[in-house]
Amino acid sequence: MGIPFGIFSVVWSTLYWWVRPLVKWVLRRTTRLCELQRICYGENRGAMRTCGVEFSLDHSRSPEIQKCMKYIDSKCQERTLKQELIYYAVFAIVRIKGINTKVHKKFSDMLGECLTQIWGYRQLLAEVECVRRQPYSSDDPTHEEKLLRLWTALMPGFPLEARVTKQWQMIGFQGDDPQTDFRGMGLLGLENLLFFAEQYESAARHVLTRSQHPKYGYSFAIVGINITHMAYTLLNSGVAKVHFYNASKRFPELRAFHNFYCHLFFSFDELWRVEKPRDMMEFSRVRDKFEAQVRLMLKNPMAYFKCNFVLENI
Repeated sequence: MGIPFGIFSVVWSTLYWWVRPLVKWVLRRTTRLCELQRICYGENRGAMRTCGVEFSLDHSRSPEIQKCMKYIDSKCQERTLKQELIYYAVFAIVRIKGINTKVHKKFSDMLGECLTQIWGYRQLLAEVECVRRQPYSSDDPTHEEKLLRLWTALMPGFPLEARVTKQWQMIGFQGDDPQTDFRGMGLLGLENLLFFAEQYESAARHVLTRSQHPKYGYSFAIVGINITHMAYTLLNSGVAKVHFYNASKRFPELRAFHNFYCHLFFSFDELWRVEKPRDMMEFSRVRDKFEAQVRLMLKNPMAYFKCNFVLENI
């Protein structure tokens, strides 16, 4: 019998933890470069470089670097991280590592870009979570205004007869009042749908029209909220890091998450039509297949999901 994978994984992790410092010491002696320098100079700009820097910092044994990282993490959770703090972190790491910036002139800029992406992603996580935790409330005029804007963007020229009406089912809500459909993803579900409908009007209306197909139709809004859950899960688990590290050189704003969502929704619609499901009972199967495809694509360190929508015939 072979060694169980779980035991092998624990043994390998333990060995790596003890051997890694020795390997780093030997490489620094032979190359005269610290690990961060080797990553910045040796990896391509974007996810490959930034993921390497993130791994190195997360596994650093330097108490000063760990303290610095915890402080920046706290600012991300408070959603108060500023670029000035990234500059301070770069200065601190350069000092701790004893790097001569006169000789290595480009290193600080390269490291700074990586740190901006790393903690920009973590701050984006906090911002997305904050929106997700806000429940939709019909008593909040700003929430109601966004919901009405969604209708106007998707159904121009067709005014609502009332706030609570079966008309909402025309854009894929389950009942007469959309408020109940936002319980799972909170305000984030509405903001994703609204961004798609307003920023990519043609693409959103195209997807809505396809969702109303007599044979291969589906509930547009409900599926959209499910895609919000998928996008949120990919972001929260870190699987989506590759995309965001390749897409954003600065702090990614909430808009970056919305664009990620739009790409997923449009791509899901394309797969739905290819699969030709019998009915909505096959939604889970198609959704799981789609998520598996997205996760596979995000394993590519060059992955970058762009919103270049091509509208084909319905």
